[in-house]
Amino acid sequence: MKMMRVVAAALVAFGLTAASAVASVEEQILERIAPVGKVCLQGEDCGSAAAAPAAASGGGAAAARSGEEVYNAACTACHGTGVAGAPVQGDAAAWAPRIEKGMATLIEHAINGFQAMPPRGACGNCSDEELEAAVQYMVENSQ
Repeated sequence: MKMMRVVAAALVAFGLTAASAVASVEEQILERIAPVGKVCLQGEDCGSAAAAPAAASGGGAAAARSGEEVYNAACTACHGTGVAGAPVQGDAAAWAPRIEKGMATLIEHAINGFQAMPPRGACGNCSDEELEAAVQYMVENSQ
């Protein structure tokens, strides 16, 4: 009888240890498969989601890139070579009919796409203001 109590106590202790180990494993699995980010669309109230990228990059809001920086990083791939009919920066003849349509139209095309150019061109992480600055930069250097 005493031996059965010892065996029962050992089984209870083993059961508690096993349950604790299983719970710990489940927590570790949930941590590993947790989402690493959240999509926050412009215009939505996303709470602290907007602050997360700034905190991850060292704090503070990142300064907007200049038109020249955006052009050199993203736009030059097409507007430097004329890929798929893109007007080459500096080619006044190619830009003249586009400039006649007005800056608002050019900016709208840069943001929403136009013909072979996809929305936001090759700069998916550019803000509307950065795209506007890039368009302004290309226009100023193509007149």
